[in-house]
Formats: sequence, structure tokens, C-alpha cells
Amino acid sequence: MKLFNTSQNIFLALTFFLVLIVHLKAQDSPRDFLAAHNRARAEVGVGPLRWDEKVAAYARNYANQRKGDCAMEHSSGSYGENIAWSSGDMTGVAAVDMWVDEQFDYDYDSNTCAWDKQCGHYTQVVWRNTEKLGCAKVRCKNGQTFITCNYDPPGNWVGEWPY
Repeated sequence: MKLFNTSQNIFLALTFFLVLIVHLKAQDSPRDFLAAHNRARAEVGVGPLRWDEKVAAYARNYANQRKGDCAMEHSSGSYGENIAWSSGDMTGVAAVDMWVDEQFDYDYDSNTCAWDKQCGHYTQVVWRNTEKLGCAKVRCKNGQTFITCNYDPPGNWVGEWPY
């Protein structure tokens, strides 16, 4: 007994792929970038960020400059910045989650990172004075992924605690 005819099979397959694409794209929307950041901020009692189109335009412009080489280089602009790279595809949420995972290497009491570890991405995500966020993701010409998030005002000031 045949459950579906050929056109139904094609429809189901296309529907599955569209749902998958929408799900993956949803991981790169401003709402998703914000939600990932604001979850981490709420965990430490810091107020939520808001999406800012000026900051996002800066992030998009810089991400587009990295399309040719996907180099892990900071823009050196006036905003705080976290960048991520993947040899394949990485969602924006996965990049934020990677930065937030640095919390395990951060010691609040001494305001330092564990030996030979990074935690500055995490402290920028939860920096109490930061109010605005803008992020961008590009697929580089070599197939790699480059993601940047910019923060206004920037954080990670020497000698200051993030929250």
C-alpha cells in the first residue's frame, strides 16, 4: 500500500527543507542575537540590550569586509566587539553561546580569567553599561563563516568589573 503519491512526497520533502532553512535562518536574526545575549545578562542581573540599527550597520559593514579572507581580526572601531569564525556554517546564536561559555573561565571575585583561558568575550556580553547591540554574519568566499557583534558603549575596561 502506497502512503503518499509522488507529488505529496515532493511537497513533504520541500516543506521539510523550508522548515530547516527557516530554523537555521532564525538563529541569525536580530531577535535571536538579542535573546542569546539577554539570557546571559539576566543570569547575572544585568539589564537587557536593545538592537540598534546604527551599530548593526557597522557590524554588517565590517563583516562584509571580511568576506574575502574571513580573518579573525578586530575592526578596531569605537564599539566593543566580539568576533567568531567557523570552518563551516555557524549560527549567530552558536557564536553567542560560545562567548557566553567563557563564563566558566571567569572568576568574578578577582575579575580575572583562568590561567591560559579567555573570558573577555563573556565579560563584553554581560558588561553592565552596554545598552546597544548590532551583529552580522557572512559566508566568506572560502566557505567559512564570520560573525561579529558590536556593543555600545563598549566594555572590558581595565580594572572594572563587568557587573
